[in-house]
Amino acid sequence: MHFNHYGGEAARLAAGLVNLTESPRPEDLETLLVAHGVVNRALTTTQVESIWEWSRRLAVCFGRQDLEERCHAVNELLADASSSPRISLHDGQPHLHYSAIGADAAAHIRAVTAAGLAYVICSADADRLGRCARRSCALAFVDTSRNGRRAYCSVRCANNDAVARHRDRGRASQDRTHS
Repeated sequence: MHFNHYGGEAARLAAGLVNLTESPRPEDLETLLVAHGVVNRALTTTQVESIWEWSRRLAVCFGRQDLEERCHAVNELLADASSSPRISLHDGQPHLHYSAIGADAAAHIRAVTAAGLAYVICSADADRLGRCARRSCALAFVDTSRNGRRAYCSVRCANNDAVARHRDRGRASQDRTHS
């Protein structure tokens, strides 16, 4: 599945923010923001704190849940990140910008992540906002697979879970033969 920068890529940024395990410092966000194409990344410590709080709110949008609940959560994010989307031609092609002209980096991140989640729900499938099925992981991810059936955040987690299931079956069969 192909996602545009302001849609699925922004949803993947949301997943990356959700997967932060502690409140970051401004420099800690740099790699994540660069990886997801965020150009305006100059964040103050206060803005980083607001992004951390925002990431905790984004978290409720990932994983199995009722569609109405997910839409309600994203609608609250959209309302709180409210900005005036506009069409830009700065690179010669029309595309949407979700944050207001002159918005600070934190406001831009809030606007694009909320819009990105909405984009995935409306243009792909709400269930593509997943959580890793491996019991010891549960990282958030955006399923970009062709069939939309991805259950793990990475191949590594899928392989580790398969090995664990295989070992469990082996132990169970061994226990049956010894009883």
